[in-house]
Order: sequence, then C-alpha cells, then structure tokens
Amino acid sequence: MSGMKKAKGYRKIIRKLIHNPLMKTNIPAGLAAPGPPLGPMLGQRGLNIAVFCKEFNEKTKDVKEGLPLPTRVTINPDRTYDMVINRPTQSYFIKSAAGINRGSMEGTREMAGKITFKHVYEIAKIKSQDPEHENVELKYICERIIDHARRMGVGVVRHLDPEEYGQFLQDRKLVVEAQIKELEEKKQAKMLRTAAT
Repeated sequence: MSGMKKAKGYRKIIRKLIHNPLMKTNIPAGLAAPGPPLGPMLGQRGLNIAVFCKEFNEKTKDVKEGLPLPTRVTINPDRTYDMVINRPTQSYFIKSAAGINRGSMEGTREMAGKITFKHVYEIAKIKSQDPEHENVELKYICERIIDHARRMGVGVVRHLDPEEYGQFLQDRKLVVEAQIKELEEKKQAKMLRTAAT
C-alpha cells in the first residue's frame, strides 16, 4: 500500500518537462509564422511566438524570401532570448550550384550532380561568415564542403562542360522521376499492409 503512494508522488514530479535552452532549427527567410512547426517549438519554451516571428521576419527582410536559414536561439530563464541567424546550409548551396533539387538517394554510389572547385570556394567564402566558422581556415571549410557534396552524391570536378552537364541533368531527371514513383509505390504498399492488419 505504501509503495503505491510513493509511485503517485513520483508521477507529479515527472510531469514537468524541462526543454533545452538552446533551440536549433531552419526557418525560411521572411516566412516565420506562428503555425507548426515553429509555433509549438517556441510555445513549449514559453516564448512569445508573435514577437519572435515578427523579429525574425524583420531581420531577414533583405534575404531572398523562403531561403532556409539555420537559426540558433538561446532561451534565458526570464523568457528572453538571443537569436543567431546563419547563412543557408551547405546542402542548399551545393544543390543550387549543381542545379539539382535533391541529392542522391544512395549517397556516394549514385551521381546526382557535379560542381567545380570554384563553386566550392565561393560557398566556403559565404559560409566563413557564419559565427561557428569565425576562426576557421578557408581550406578546412572547403574540405568540409567537398566531403558534404560527395556524401550527397555530388561530384567535385576541375572543369564542367555546360552541354555535357545539361545532358547529364536531363538523364538524371528521368532517374529521379523513377525513384519518386518507386517510393510512392512502396508507400502505398505499406499503407495497404497497415490497413489490412
């Protein structure tokens, strides 16, 4: 009997959930809205959602609308916050430079696109302005971008022939459509299996 009373007391203690004071998320520039997924993340931490969205949209008004910006928010105990907005992610820049919408589904085993070393250097110059790359050599940032590109299935080459690459992208478009169709079929089959049980 006394064991049950102890268990009830512990339930009350466990109910309060303490969230991490550091929130990391990608928010589209100029499009922060109180709806999901941003609104619930802020609400759980006790922040004023409307004020946060207004401040974020004001800070990103000069950036191309819809650009995914990695945002780091440190929440203080008095419910104030410090917001750090970084440049877009490496994968966004790599996909833009390669002219593709998605990376490889099979990682390094499949070629999704190509970029040149000049693209890598330009991306590194942009990313070097982020606070976490403040005291990092440009060479190291370039190496990280090359590694990231290869994991996405994007090859890094010295020279890129525009006509040859245009043909590659046309062929790649057909492969991507087939992959999407295959994924949709798997999804439908899975839904049928779960509905049958």
